[in-house]
Amino acid sequence: MQYKSDFLIIGSGISGLSLALRLEKSGSVSIITKRNTINSNTFEAQGGIACVCRKKDTFKKHIKDTLIAGDGLCKKEVVELVVKQAPERIEELKNWGVKFDKDVGLEGGHSERRILHSGDNTGKDIETVLDKKVKNRKNIKIFENFVAINLIKKDGRCCGAYVLNKDKGLVDTFLAKTIILATGGAGKVYLYTSNPDVAVGDGIAMAHRIGCKVANLEFMQFHPTCLYHPEAKSFLISEALRGEGAILIDSKGKRFIKKYHPQKELAPRDIVARAIDAELKKSGDDCVYLDISFKPKSFIKKRFPTIYEKCLSYGIDITKKPIPVVPAAHYLCGGVLTDIFGRTNISGLYAIGEVACTGLHGANRLASNSLLEGLVFSYQAAKKIISDKFSNKFPKVESWKKGRATNPDEAIVISHNWDEIRRLMWNYVGIVRSNKRLERALTRIDILKKEINQYYWGFIISQDLIELRNIATVSRLMIKSAVARKESRGLHYNIDYPTKLSVVKDTIL
Repeated sequence: MQYKSDFLIIGSGISGLSLALRLEKSGSVSIITKRNTINSNTFEAQGGIACVCRKKDTFKKHIKDTLIAGDGLCKKEVVELVVKQAPERIEELKNWGVKFDKDVGLEGGHSERRILHSGDNTGKDIETVLDKKVKNRKNIKIFENFVAINLIKKDGRCCGAYVLNKDKGLVDTFLAKTIILATGGAGKVYLYTSNPDVAVGDGIAMAHRIGCKVANLEFMQFHPTCLYHPEAKSFLISEALRGEGAILIDSKGKRFIKKYHPQKELAPRDIVARAIDAELKKSGDDCVYLDISFKPKSFIKKRFPTIYEKCLSYGIDITKKPIPVVPAAHYLCGGVLTDIFGRTNISGLYAIGEVACTGLHGANRLASNSLLEGLVFSYQAAKKIISDKFSNKFPKVESWKKGRATNPDEAIVISHNWDEIRRLMWNYVGIVRSNKRLERALTRIDILKKEINQYYWGFIISQDLIELRNIATVSRLMIKSAVARKESRGLHYNIDYPTKLSVVKDTIL
């Protein structure tokens, strides 16, 4: 089946949904999402949105904090653009129906309290409001349980995508005058992650296959504190706990972070994650602990209701004892290379949100700048898309052909390769890297990619197969980027290149 619209948005987090609301008065909008609209990284975001909103705070301070975290790789003009737009974008969210708490939070790397939040459910509340709004707009059509396979490029322009209709098991063709990737991050490339299952780097892989430039994929931010429990899956313990005074201790109850950085628990995330990693390697323990139990019980339950209830469901009362935590892959600072309007180097194709590399985050993202980036760049992209002069004609595109593909006879191949790639990335391309580990990773991923490619073309398409192909592609790009950076900077730490180079460059593939 063939679908046509003025605008095609792939992804349904804060970037995609807010963009749809901005575009729907200018034309028809189609939104493709792999599950339901709220299944996204945005929904899982506990912390909040960074925004200068107190008299003692200034744009200059927020800009400086972002540049320091980015470790020399931020584009200053982009940082200034995002920071200065924040109050206007926050007012927009409020007008759409999002309600923030009166108190303003503090997180690692910030010199002032400027984190607007809604309890510890900020992302969920934002996503729920946006989801409700897009579903009430006649000019927006949502396609749930549709998985994008490949982008379509014709005469040098991106004009659509081949998409798997999961419910029918068929591949449909979506055509549009402008295509926007808002597919989020790639945390599921790693064995341990805070991301939901949908975050496999689809947008990066699809964009790369049609010739898009990608940048800085070596910079995966590992969140220092994910819940460590055999039954827990991808549950983040928000940085906001450390912002409210929680301390990190080892299995003997000793506070260790102060020997790694003067800001202690509020040091940038890469430093805290490496400190925990170093302590675990020295002790042989499975986890460290985050303790906020010394705070009043009433405060903990009011400020962190979701974390309190979730931990309690696993038998951990955070008002009485510390929380077992480990680092986990959290946020990809690199992505599809774009300009300040979200435009890629392929005509007709935009990328916004975590899938994009805008220059805001540099080598390390400052906490709570990500939701803000999604809002600002959906605004920036909409402004440019609406002003563009695009053709009213749709190109002729061939329907998807399955050729001689048959039903897969060994599903174990997919699950085995998926598991091997994630373990490979965790062990060899993790928090601390070395030349030998990266060389081994590259050799192995090339073998796996060849196997996966043979399997991909031989069998009928499925979501598992699409995602396996994409994580293999993104993993290889990450490894190649890590090999190319002959220094340690921000989130990329290589023991064979422990210092920074004097010349700062993006890694562009």
